[in-house]
Amino acid sequence: MQETLLLATLLLGAAVIAVPLASRLGLGSVLGYLLAGIAIGPLIGAEAAELQHVAEFGVVLMLFLIGLELEPRALWGMRHRLVGLGGLQIALSATLITLLFAGLGQPLATAFAIGLIFALSSTAIVLQTLSEKGLMQTAGGRNTFSVLLTQDIAVIPMLAILPLLALRAPVTITQDGSMTRATDDAQDATHHSMSLVEGLPGWGVTLVTIGAVAAVVLVGIYLTRPVFRYIHQARLREMYTAFALLIVVSIAALMGLVGLSAALGTFLAGVVLANSEFRHELESDLEPFKGLLLGLFFITVGAGIDFGTFVQNPVGILALTAAIIALKAVVLYALAVMFRIKGRARWLFVLSLAQAGEFGFVLIAFSLQQNVLSEGLAADLLLVVALSMLVTPLMFILYDRLSRRMEDHALSQPADDIDQKGTVIIAGIGRFGQVVNRLVQSSGFSTVVLDHSLQTVQLMRTFGFKGFFGDPTRPDILHAAGLDDASVLVVALDSKEAAVKLVTYARAHRPDLHIVARARDRVHVYELYNAGANDIVRELFDSSLRAGRYVLENLGLSEFEAAEAEMNFYHYDRHILRELAEVWDPDIPISQNPAYVERARAANRDLEAALADRLDQSERIGRRPGGRTPPDTRPRT
Repeated sequence: MQETLLLATLLLGAAVIAVPLASRLGLGSVLGYLLAGIAIGPLIGAEAAELQHVAEFGVVLMLFLIGLELEPRALWGMRHRLVGLGGLQIALSATLITLLFAGLGQPLATAFAIGLIFALSSTAIVLQTLSEKGLMQTAGGRNTFSVLLTQDIAVIPMLAILPLLALRAPVTITQDGSMTRATDDAQDATHHSMSLVEGLPGWGVTLVTIGAVAAVVLVGIYLTRPVFRYIHQARLREMYTAFALLIVVSIAALMGLVGLSAALGTFLAGVVLANSEFRHELESDLEPFKGLLLGLFFITVGAGIDFGTFVQNPVGILALTAAIIALKAVVLYALAVMFRIKGRARWLFVLSLAQAGEFGFVLIAFSLQQNVLSEGLAADLLLVVALSMLVTPLMFILYDRLSRRMEDHALSQPADDIDQKGTVIIAGIGRFGQVVNRLVQSSGFSTVVLDHSLQTVQLMRTFGFKGFFGDPTRPDILHAAGLDDASVLVVALDSKEAAVKLVTYARAHRPDLHIVARARDRVHVYELYNAGANDIVRELFDSSLRAGRYVLENLGLSEFEAAEAEMNFYHYDRHILRELAEVWDPDIPISQNPAYVERARAANRDLEAALADRLDQSERIGRRPGGRTPPDTRPRT
């Protein structure tokens, strides 16, 4: 017991120190976990391999949660990428890596086994990083996910193929004179493992496998809802968590009994439950377990790196790792061109999938057991898998830099020739700028729209709205759009820095120009206020006030009272915002600015008192004659 507690303390302590530090340095949490594992690897020794078996359950949980985000219709829509993109990636990568190892002197069967192993990528690291960086829903993220899903499915036939590639084991002569092969012991060791398909003919294995998959689907459709309702009657929060874990654990166990991938089975269950009303409950219950187990998995990967083997042949190991990453990158780039994946999405697709994956550990261990690989070769391959996974976060950092350069390159493209001028210049035509533009144009005023995204400008033109491509912060583009004669400038840029830069220049050049600017948050308001904006609109402020008014109406206030409370809050908040802007210091965080904190606290007290006084006045003059106002259940937009 004491050893277990010490081990847990060591693992959690390493994670708590390394992961926040890596995140602050911009390296990402995954690299932090890997570095933590490397640091404590000598201390936990052989425990790393045992922990990895438990930690791999984090990958299972992750795929279940991903399945919850995908409706069956969405999965069917991915079929072309799954079969075409994913299938070709596995086939081409396996072929090139097979040729590489055959050229290095390995038997063809062994080289092919290694090709299959390294054709896979790291589902755990890639999906975790894509989620952290908000890239899952991008074109590159969706194509990457399709390939990873195909790879997880491909593990099943790979496990069936590898025993057929076994080398002839050396013959040993026992004391009684009989001859045995080394594989006999491995077979005896696994003979008593629990399996529903062991000893069955081929058709029997197929029937049992189909039955297991059908059972997962049927249970997901017909049984989970009644059980959830039964658990709901107990009104115990921990029972929801227990049932969520029961679903995942039982499906993983069933898949193991029929020889299928536990990750694939739980992914299928997640897809089945994607339309369930309990989907969000399942996500919230399992998310903490997924995060901790995935973190533990990454730590065990780092701890499992055998630096003793590395020291014996560092140049060879590093060269082999680089060669595999390069070969996979070439295949991925060719597929990206073939499937018309362009721009930043192409580089995300290539750089995120070029490494080996965690299933490589499983396949290498299985290949060693089946006498497909020798022990020395298996040790080298395990090290290559771990090193390639360790490099993956660095490849995402490389993607970030390439992405920024590509964005800068796009901005350096020749801007449109602006052939018109308007009363209003709108800089930025996202969701905010589009509404402003439509309202102003529909009221009979002319506008000139500028945006640095060529794709956005082209989309506008598709729907009949004219816009010009160019960087709105460039003085020559602003003057060409009519800055000298315009009445109003609307600043609706996504970049806070660009918005402040534009307001500063426009105010310096046109002191009489009225500037309306969009702000991301309160600090951005202060920056725009100092830069010279006249009207500053916080992104969510007005919509939040409107939602708050609906709440007040449904709590019993009349529409008039709710609207009056909304308006009073609006005016008071704008007033106090100007006062806070005077004590705001750009060089001091607002939480560490005593004058700002004290004025903000006083403002909150004054606001509560003012609103309470207004409400008392309304009651005294009889504005609530009907008492509680029945809520209006009609939807309002």
